[in-house]
Amino acid sequence: MAGSILNIGKSGLFAAQVGLATTGHNIANANVAGYTRQGVVQATANAQDYGIGFVGSGTQIAEIKRYSDNFLNAQVRSAQASKSSLDSYYAQISQIDNLLADNTSGLSPALQNFFAGIQDLASDPSSVAARQAVLSNAESLASRFQDLDSRMSEVREGVNSQIDTKVTLINSYASQIADLNDKIGKLSSSGHGMPNDLMDARDQLIADLNKEVKASVVTGGNNSVTVSIGAGMPLVVGAKSFQLAVATSPTDQTRMQVAYVAGNKMTVLADDALPGGELGGLLEFRAKTLDRVQNSLGRVAISIAETINAQHKLGQDGAGNLGGDFFTVGPAVVGRSHTNSLASTTEVKAQVTDSTQLTNSDYKVDYDGVKFTVTRMSDKKTTDISPYPQTQPQVIDGVAFDISGSAAAGDFFMVRPTIAGAKDFNLALSDISHIAAGAPITTGSPLTNSGTAKISEGKVDAGYLTPGNKLTSPVTLQYTSAGAGGLTGFPATQAVTVTNNGVDTVYAAGTTPIPFVAGANYNFGGVNVSFTGKPSEADSFTVGPNTNGVRDNRNARALGDLQTKNILNGGTATYQSAYAELVSFVGNKTREVQVNGKASEALLGQVTATQQSVSGVNLDEEAANLLKYQQAYQAAGKVMQIAGTLFDALLAIGR
Repeated sequence: MAGSILNIGKSGLFAAQVGLATTGHNIANANVAGYTRQGVVQATANAQDYGIGFVGSGTQIAEIKRYSDNFLNAQVRSAQASKSSLDSYYAQISQIDNLLADNTSGLSPALQNFFAGIQDLASDPSSVAARQAVLSNAESLASRFQDLDSRMSEVREGVNSQIDTKVTLINSYASQIADLNDKIGKLSSSGHGMPNDLMDARDQLIADLNKEVKASVVTGGNNSVTVSIGAGMPLVVGAKSFQLAVATSPTDQTRMQVAYVAGNKMTVLADDALPGGELGGLLEFRAKTLDRVQNSLGRVAISIAETINAQHKLGQDGAGNLGGDFFTVGPAVVGRSHTNSLASTTEVKAQVTDSTQLTNSDYKVDYDGVKFTVTRMSDKKTTDISPYPQTQPQVIDGVAFDISGSAAAGDFFMVRPTIAGAKDFNLALSDISHIAAGAPITTGSPLTNSGTAKISEGKVDAGYLTPGNKLTSPVTLQYTSAGAGGLTGFPATQAVTVTNNGVDTVYAAGTTPIPFVAGANYNFGGVNVSFTGKPSEADSFTVGPNTNGVRDNRNARALGDLQTKNILNGGTATYQSAYAELVSFVGNKTREVQVNGKASEALLGQVTATQQSVSGVNLDEEAANLLKYQQAYQAAGKVMQIAGTLFDALLAIGR
């Protein structure tokens, strides 16, 4: 019996000793990231049958329990992935927000200065100083576009660099998790209990992984875990880890994308394939903000260049020549997939034909073996190229798509009409005498006219640039009351279009007279004039070339009017309002990400506190446990002492 008491005391002593060691382990690791509280689970040892009943034989350690809740852990991982994604997004977009909204480095001051120079030129078209100011302000505007685009390109390069760093880190975490899976599995199958500290280390690695990319975790046999990312792509399965890689976009050599490696196959992933975590935030920022901002800025640049050039060409410079291009912009960027069939000779060309219809989107052109389809990436709207082969370029959203060559199924191209608009925006003029401030035509009427009719100052449109339409000598229009009455003298080879209250009436070449309508616009060969008042018989009006246009400001006024004209977004937005919309979008998105980031931080704090209430070490509780196990140890030692005394008594009887 003394031996049994000794064994009982010994079991209690051992249990208290394990409890003290476990409690001390908790206290020592209380501040270690990822450590999970452990506790001793005791069980009653098997009792012995003495005939008179079962006599207890002490206690035993059933388990060193790890207080971890998989549901709470998953909540923390999800909240952490969301917060890291928003933090990463905000760190990037705040740079763009500060850049665009700056009162000195933004586009608005340069744009306003350029048009202020145009207005000064209109006030004094013969002024050399005013002309020089126009060129200087135009050069500043071009530099501002280029500087903004350059800064965004730097941000893009930074994103590429961070993507590479994140992928390397994710691969390292995957390898370490797989290695711990292997160790945990082997130790779990050996029957020696749970390797709690290794499981803590693995959970911490998974938590760190979720800071980089959102991962889902499924527990398998032998306490191993399967870790997946994205839409179920396995990253760790048992002791095997899969790898991510950084690959160049098949349609853009400057764009780094994430690829998934499985065996010898590498699959390039879409930007939205890896949500969550800092990597997901970077990819989302690039796809949803940076691309749009750079496209939007390029769209404004292309619109300014196209519309200023179109109006400038309708003017006349100091030497009497029609104006040329004021600005230049580069062509649309077209990227071809590297996976195209080698037999394919397909070539896609894209050219902006109407800047008023441009969007902020890129376009994917792909061939399915039967037809080409153009997909607008912003909303996935598709348009078939029809007919194919093409007889002429097909215009979609102001962009002419010209596809030629022999296509193979799987061919695809990425067309980016506006991405390089700001980068390639340059001043085309270098000589102040080439600024076309005047109009190429003049109008007049002799003092001998007896009626009250007056002819407008006249203007020209793009039709005037057609070969053969330029006036080389004056045209005299004369009013006759004979018959129905009207104007005679229009060029016999040109049709005349009369526009009254928005309604066009076309009179074939040679028709005479043309009815006189006060307030209506008369167009012939690109020349536009109108009349007011009422003419009398034989009243005449002249329209001729402008032979002394140095002091003429009509085209300068027309250029200045473009500042407030609704041109973009299908004729609903000015240059300034289009840029303001861009600034507003970035500002609102920045605020949205910032607010969501704070909300996500609060949520992470809440779920972490809940998790720690289960898994965290409470030093007050552990101090109480120390006293409990100390007393248990002392009591068990007392039992053993009594057992020793009883055994000594038995030996004394034998002597």
